[in-house]
Amino acid sequence: MLTVKQGAALSVGAVLGTGVIALPGLAAQVAGPAALIAWVALIALSAPLALTFAALGARYPDAGGVASYVGRAFGPRAAAVVGWTFYLAVPVGALPAATFGGAYVAAAVGGGHRTTLLTAAALVALVTAANLGGVRTSGKVQLGLAAALVALLLAAIVTALPHADLANLRPFAPHGWLAIGPAMAVLVWGFAGWEALTSLAADYRNPRRDVPRATWIAVGVVGLLYLAVAATSQLVLPTPSEAPLADLLAIGFGPGARALTAVVAVLLTAGAMNAYFAGAARLGAALGRDGSLPPWFARGAEAGQVPRRSLVVVAGLAAVTLAVAAATGLGARPLMLATSGSFVVVYVLGTAAAVRLLPARSRARRTAAFALVSVLGLLALTGWYVLWSAVVAVVALLVERRYRLRSSTMCMAASSADAAPPSMPTSEPISSFSSSSP
Repeated sequence: MLTVKQGAALSVGAVLGTGVIALPGLAAQVAGPAALIAWVALIALSAPLALTFAALGARYPDAGGVASYVGRAFGPRAAAVVGWTFYLAVPVGALPAATFGGAYVAAAVGGGHRTTLLTAAALVALVTAANLGGVRTSGKVQLGLAAALVALLLAAIVTALPHADLANLRPFAPHGWLAIGPAMAVLVWGFAGWEALTSLAADYRNPRRDVPRATWIAVGVVGLLYLAVAATSQLVLPTPSEAPLADLLAIGFGPGARALTAVVAVLLTAGAMNAYFAGAARLGAALGRDGSLPPWFARGAEAGQVPRRSLVVVAGLAAVTLAVAAATGLGARPLMLATSGSFVVVYVLGTAAAVRLLPARSRARRTAAFALVSVLGLLALTGWYVLWSAVVAVVALLVERRYRLRSSTMCMAASSADAAPPSMPTSEPISSFSSSSP
């Protein structure tokens, strides 16, 4: 079972993830120092979003996570859409996440794109192995990763800040104030993750007490670290950097810090992927249990069990995505934006479910309503990349309908067999019913 510390560490890893490696520089390229406003806005949004999912997890702990909440509120078809959207977003998003970390390793040891891809493959194998041991093992691994990466990030901030120069904040909005909107769209990637751990709510010792506690800890740690790294990057680095963390550590510790930066990048990447693989594996088993995926996936859906079949599928899809990218030269950016679009769709449906399920006139419901309005704004910023989620939704509905009809047919056939007179062969009514089914 998960402890509060382990759950908070999984949340920190899922949200902090790879965003802190590259996003400060990417956002600064879009909006200049005004990107700090985008950071503050998304940090402010992440708190009600996280607390909304924590309130749902505390009241309805289930391996299905957001999909189960949407199912309670809007029915099995909506649950299938959310479940498939999140489940398939994880292996697709694993590639840009892993390559962000791999690029830092390549910068430290050489080898270029080949080193990046080999590191990405090693990260997929590492987090798969960690999760095969179960959520308890995964939680312990994540606790150690979270402690290490927080310490290293603080070291980078503290050693680089003495080199801060306020002149680096001028001009504050070189690309205009409207550039803050596109900067927020870029930063959505860095704040995806608050929904990932809802699938693990049932694995806490006391979900109603522990899920909110773990979430509050994670919100505080993530918000402070993100804002501190972004602000330090703006104040210390005269121009936007594609590897701001590496540059900060080099300023604080000298050029030899490149190897340390690679360690930080790998830790951050492994932490994010570990949390997402754990949540997605649990979700896939729940979808198999509920009929949104084939029943083969259902093994390991109960609390305390290890959903190894679902985990192997997630890892396999991540490996296939990596292989396709290596063969075609597909970059990480389109996959990153498609993944962000998927997460925003999950947020919209999840917060809408919270508005419907949480007690009327409660603080939790008001928080959920605010979060819903905010994520609808993020959906508008996602643009055409949300079309990937639309394709996934269509497939999910087709599969859900197939297994729902099959389940209904089997149940009705069984009822006909039970109702048949003892002398009547049961095969006749079943065959007749089956032949008349659509």
